[in-house]
Amino acid sequence: MTIAPPPEATGALVLADGTVFWGRGLGAKGRSVGEVCFNTSITGYQEILTDPSYAGEIINFTFPHIGNVGTNAEDIETVTPAVRGFIVKADITEPSNWRAAQNLDAWAKSHNIVGLAGIDTRKLTRRIRDLGAPHAVIVHGEAGKLDIDAALAEAKSWAGLEGMDLAIEVTTRQSYGWDENTWELGKGYGKLGEKKFKVVAVDYGAKRNILRCLTNIGAEVVVVPADASLEDVMRHQPDGVFLSNGPGDPAATGKYAVPVIQGLIEKNVPVFGICLGHQLLARAVGASTKKMERGHRGANHPVKNLENGRVEITSQNHGFCVDPDTLPKNAVVTHVSLFDGTNEGFRMTDKPAFSVQYHPEASPGPTDSHYLFERFAELMTAAKN
Repeated sequence: MTIAPPPEATGALVLADGTVFWGRGLGAKGRSVGEVCFNTSITGYQEILTDPSYAGEIINFTFPHIGNVGTNAEDIETVTPAVRGFIVKADITEPSNWRAAQNLDAWAKSHNIVGLAGIDTRKLTRRIRDLGAPHAVIVHGEAGKLDIDAALAEAKSWAGLEGMDLAIEVTTRQSYGWDENTWELGKGYGKLGEKKFKVVAVDYGAKRNILRCLTNIGAEVVVVPADASLEDVMRHQPDGVFLSNGPGDPAATGKYAVPVIQGLIEKNVPVFGICLGHQLLARAVGASTKKMERGHRGANHPVKNLENGRVEITSQNHGFCVDPDTLPKNAVVTHVSLFDGTNEGFRMTDKPAFSVQYHPEASPGPTDSHYLFERFAELMTAAKN
């Protein structure tokens, strides 16, 4: 049976089960398939839309006023966004912020990102909460002329993120140096001062602000592709290796990443992982990972540090997690989610390696978790001495 769109609809979200949300298209015209997730953040939508970890995802923003501060050239995490699409409740207004350089709608068009406004985002969020993240196609076209049947067929046939290596799609194609540090009002981004460490950052979909946090601890950073070999990494003579965030199934990325990480551990090189890097480090020491029904995405997630009893307000974006019951005896769980009890971090007791699932560089706390970069610096200092 052909699904006819309402005459006024210029956009739609078509779920694989046949549910259709009608709305108003924005951003680029066309259609895109992906997994629908929701993000509860009130601010930082431009950082979210440019986070490479959202490759394969269509983001449903729960905060209704997305776009109100516009966009600019500074608040990006990568030059080429990998998100499949985004959904907002209210129409995008003209920006009201002194840093705004472009309207979000125009920015989305320039990056070929399909958007949708005017749907019941709370209803969609409840559906994801109750039934899990659905496969869907987001459509933006001419009023009354949307091909919903084709979109539904594409949504039904999409294989999904499980078993998919997306890190290889968003990683850098060649190595490069990074010396930019964090932003200051009136000054913008600074540059690396005294060089205390040499850090190789393996780019599985690295966010720029993580690299800036590394330079803040005095690290001269060299970024290498996700599939860099152990020899590629070690030829830079690093004091430490950082395993970045990224999208996709860690089991798929781990086919080439895990042997490299195991080699680093054997050489006693200090290792620090975040997000996908956390999951890959876990797999490298023998643990398993699994797909989450809903995932964690937002800037208000409480995580308990089990080693000092403190609670950190964290930023998160992941659809897979580490199974803590499969960690080896020489791995200690250090952090746990207070939302659902899932693993949020661990460290090795006999090797200079640790990782966390959340994003300390995103500053939701705002500085609750910055100590993790200092911990990495301490491990590198100890290794050098």
